[in-house]
Amino acid sequence: MEHQNSALWTEKYRPSDFSEIKGQKEIVKRVKAFVEQSNLPHLLFAGPAGVGKTSLSLVIAKKLFKDLWHQNFLELNASDERGIDVIRSKVKDFARTRAIGDVPFKIIYLDECDALTREAQQALRRTMENYAQTCRFILSANYSSKIIEPIQSRCVVFRFRQLDSNEIEEIIEKIAKDERLKIDEKSKKALVEISEGDCRRLENILQSCAAISPHITDDLIHSMASVAKPKEIKEVLELALKNKFIESRNKLLDLMLNYGLAGSDIIKQIQKEILELGIGNKSKMILIEKCGEIEFRMTEGSDEFIQLEALLSQFALVNS
Repeated sequence: MEHQNSALWTEKYRPSDFSEIKGQKEIVKRVKAFVEQSNLPHLLFAGPAGVGKTSLSLVIAKKLFKDLWHQNFLELNASDERGIDVIRSKVKDFARTRAIGDVPFKIIYLDECDALTREAQQALRRTMENYAQTCRFILSANYSSKIIEPIQSRCVVFRFRQLDSNEIEEIIEKIAKDERLKIDEKSKKALVEISEGDCRRLENILQSCAAISPHITDDLIHSMASVAKPKEIKEVLELALKNKFIESRNKLLDLMLNYGLAGSDIIKQIQKEILELGIGNKSKMILIEKCGEIEFRMTEGSDEFIQLEALLSQFALVNS
């Protein structure tokens, strides 16, 4: 028998009913009404990672098709299968046969649709038209703006939001109870902060921590999440503001090595900490603008540490 903890918690704690989906009350209410009438239009779920887009799609399939949901539901990840031909062939093979059971259509769930090229999206649009009799599509994307207008107009669009701190805390409490974990208030706060409303991220961090100890501490969470503690980032920035550039640079390098952080992670942390610094609003605005510029340079392939050094030098200049 499979060991209880060998299952991925992201799957183990995936909602299996509409009532278990956190934070998207209005969306769940409307989708549930579609399912009860067995009359589902094409859907487009837009929103950040880990907020229930895939979970809601699976619940739709399970409630519509009951025990036959596996045969009537096809899940594809568009970022793995970006080409037109793959989409066409897999979708066509599945869509051309009628659904098994009472429901007059099958469901195709296409995740990460914003990774599809415009050409592939045009092909998908035509496929959606051709198989409208036997198939409904649920498309998922981080940004609906990256989906071409002809597809958007064929779908009912639902915008998912990040889970708020209370909803994340409810998930923490449920997992702590089921897995017999000890999590104090300080650790809960750290989990809420680090997960940033992303349930999948929360569950992965918690499972990693629990593999080491059932007592989940603040330190353990930060090391597992590979996020430098805000107070340590703050120290780096304050050293730079005091013109202690070399000390600031060395501390930043240590943080990156100790926590295994990428430049993009550090930039997000720095940007948050700037707002808490004891400097004027104008200085804060200048530094946040510099963060944006440097984050862009990093995504274009510039050396991360050189860019971060350049950012620290801006802190020294702002306060000189």
